[in-house]
Amino acid sequence: MYKLKIFTVIALFMSVISMAQSGYKVGDIATDFSLENVDGKMVSLSDYSQSKGFIIVFTCNTCPFSVAYEDRINALNKKYVSKGYPVIAIMTNNPAASPGDSMEAMQARAKAKGFTFPYLMDKGQHIYPKYGAAKTPHVYVLQKAKKGNQVKYIGAIDDNYQHPDSVNQKYVENAVDALLEDQPIKETHTRAVGCTIKI
Repeated sequence: MYKLKIFTVIALFMSVISMAQSGYKVGDIATDFSLENVDGKMVSLSDYSQSKGFIIVFTCNTCPFSVAYEDRINALNKKYVSKGYPVIAIMTNNPAASPGDSMEAMQARAKAKGFTFPYLMDKGQHIYPKYGAAKTPHVYVLQKAKKGNQVKYIGAIDDNYQHPDSVNQKYVENAVDALLEDQPIKETHTRAVGCTIKI
């Protein structure tokens, strides 16, 4: 029985890894979703009829990398929401495996940090594998197109999670600025640095 449980967990883990590896590439059209926000309301991309695109951040409460980026994620929303690129944060972890990532913990964190963006729970962990997110944080910049929301950038927020003052490359800002100026994005994919997603 114990061996069967171990095998089941391993099979589930490999399945999630496989889905994550086969997630979206730059140029793909991203699926919409309907996920619960910390305020109890359901949020979808289709709710944002006036937006030009989105900064989707797969994150959590408990990963030190995600915690280190919280202020910068807030700053991204404050800078770009009025320009048509709001931040939407999605908590990816399974609360049963990571109790610090329960909805109650998310609500407390959002209040304590003064999040200005939706903080959604990927209940059942159905959305992050579709996108291919593998770390927290992992960012997807989307731009609205005729066929839907097109993936334009995938990867890290910037090149220094430890020291905001020592950042040389602001990957997400560079990508969104390029889209706003109708210019090509120089770096469309970078390596996301963070914690593995808890299943």
